[in-house]
Amino acid sequence: MSVRVRYAPSPTGSPHVGNIRTALYNSLFARRHRGTVLLRIEDTDRARAVPGCEEEIIESLAYVGVEWQEGPFRQSERSAQGVYQPYIDSLVESGSAYFAFETPEELAAMREEQSRLKLATGYFGGAWRDAGPGDVERARAEGQPGVLRLRIPRDETIAFQDAVRGDIEVDSNVLDDPVLIKADGMPTYHFAAMVDDHLMGITHVFRGEEWIASAPKHIVLFRALGWEPPVLVHLPVIKGKDGSKLSKRHGDTACLDFRRAGFLGEALANFIALIGWSPGDDREVMSLDEMSEAFEIRGIQPSSGVFDPEKLDWMQGEYVRSLPTGALTRKVREYASELENSDFLRAKGEEAAAEGLALLAAQDEARLMGAIGLLQQRCTRLSDFSVACKPFLVDQPAMDPSATAKWFGEPHVRELFRALREKVAALPDDPDEAWCEATARALQATLGLDKLGPVVHPIRVALTGTTIGPGLFELMAFLGRDRMVVRLDSALGSLPA
Repeated sequence: MSVRVRYAPSPTGSPHVGNIRTALYNSLFARRHRGTVLLRIEDTDRARAVPGCEEEIIESLAYVGVEWQEGPFRQSERSAQGVYQPYIDSLVESGSAYFAFETPEELAAMREEQSRLKLATGYFGGAWRDAGPGDVERARAEGQPGVLRLRIPRDETIAFQDAVRGDIEVDSNVLDDPVLIKADGMPTYHFAAMVDDHLMGITHVFRGEEWIASAPKHIVLFRALGWEPPVLVHLPVIKGKDGSKLSKRHGDTACLDFRRAGFLGEALANFIALIGWSPGDDREVMSLDEMSEAFEIRGIQPSSGVFDPEKLDWMQGEYVRSLPTGALTRKVREYASELENSDFLRAKGEEAAAEGLALLAAQDEARLMGAIGLLQQRCTRLSDFSVACKPFLVDQPAMDPSATAKWFGEPHVRELFRALREKVAALPDDPDEAWCEATARALQATLGLDKLGPVVHPIRVALTGTTIGPGLFELMAFLGRDRMVVRLDSALGSLPA
């Protein structure tokens, strides 16, 4: 059997973590079995459609590395082309579906009465399930708006298998008759998705576990049309670390917001794939190729997965540190250029990161690569580089008052800066790390200091404005002769009298 799967989002909102995980699992499973992924836009709910959402879906898939081989197909277009009409006619003719003409007010009153009597709410027949053909014809002739409903059989056990949870049985009497065709003529998910899955040869359906309750209705529809249903794979819900439903307060934002926040798409894909799935060993950092080689449905856990923001940051850091510096530099530059004129970081309270983007975007490749090479082991998100790189790229860094207060008042500092400036200025060219280290140690001996720290820390503050950062000798070599002289002159001028 050739595997064919589909990612079938509705264009009613930005793709979030759960949506993207479904797309990833489809992609990994298809790659594992050399199958095909279809992209299908289920856009029959026109009232809830969001302009530009389809484009955002496609951009989100590209961001996390999900590819598809067929599509995008749009159900609204398929409906207009008459794709679904033969199956509507077949269901009506066989008696498996029927027209119902209750008004919204009548349906609301029905649900209210069911609630009052503590009964299951839903449409279990009403006045139209067993209405005669003449009643239906009169209602249609009078122009009454009606819907087409699936006739769920009564007093039966509907059995199906979920690939994650095993055999499931449901009493048909607890199932209401779902709408297949709405009053505006558009098909619902319950109808169009099932018909499309059959016509498109879908072998496995990956979807959230919230659809388990609807699965028996879908099985009834497949049987009514004489079709074999695909393998159903219901994915566990994703929760926050506190055990509650995942929400924005847990970090569940639109997929592309993770890109704007500075996360690499491959890191996010790796992180999301492991929320509810295990490769069967202790591996955590895995490429898409590695995950697809290991992906099997039996690795999907039936219990809820947990969205852990700290784990995402850790994984992002692993990816940043493992990238070749040149590749990371290109990603940082692309990120800075994309967000340079955006208010996204400012809206999140990351003003300093937002201000540094233009500086990163304007740097030449070699200079930016040098700064990123210094900081690659210390930064996590791409946005971190816009703050961390700044002291190395501006003409004169801002001074941290607490850092200057701690070190610039030491009695040996003036002599230290003067001696270092003299040695640096005398160089014919930029120094290397070995010269910087040897010079620092020579100054320690000349000044009679027991430890190297009283040499390293003041110099770091003079050159970068802060007490933290990469190794001093690396950053001295990166800054070079001329910039060190300028910064040492500035530091000397700011020393207390």
